[in-house]
Amino acid sequence: MLRDVPRPLLRVSWMLVWLAACDATTRPGDTLGLQSYAHWEWHGRIAAAQDAKLTLARLSLDTTQGGGDVGIARYDFNPAVGVGDEYSIALALDLGRARDLRPNVPYPLGPPPARIPAYATVTCFCRPLKPDSVRGTFLLATRGLRHIAGRVDATLYFTQWNDPARHATYSLHQRIDLVK
Repeated sequence: MLRDVPRPLLRVSWMLVWLAACDATTRPGDTLGLQSYAHWEWHGRIAAAQDAKLTLARLSLDTTQGGGDVGIARYDFNPAVGVGDEYSIALALDLGRARDLRPNVPYPLGPPPARIPAYATVTCFCRPLKPDSVRGTFLLATRGLRHIAGRVDATLYFTQWNDPARHATYSLHQRIDLVK
């Protein structure tokens, strides 16, 4: 069946199939987290709360008072064989108006004046950590009616609750998918 197809057409077809399989949001050396949760709201804001009594930091999306496009994603990590080194990262992004974001443009993450304010928490078998800041970039790949796909390259900074002189950092270099 393929013997009847002209060689140039066959080469072009295979090249198109190969290029369609490429994903601009995943790269060699990415962190090996499994995205286990994703949510995108059109009219919301990020609610970040800390409870010093319980040494907890909570992230949620508040849709009761309006706002812009916001998303939250959770990544689960298990870096080594064995028990005790697992951790989860929750990342919340305030995208503003998502339709104003252009594809393949890296937007800075972090506190203002960054284009996209970002917040993160970590859950681990370690001393309790409270969030400090998120620094990095967000790259929009596609935006559909109910789906945003992109890439996050960020460093997450935390401080121990009981010792403000001790800090921890986590890297996140992953694809991110947010769904409505």
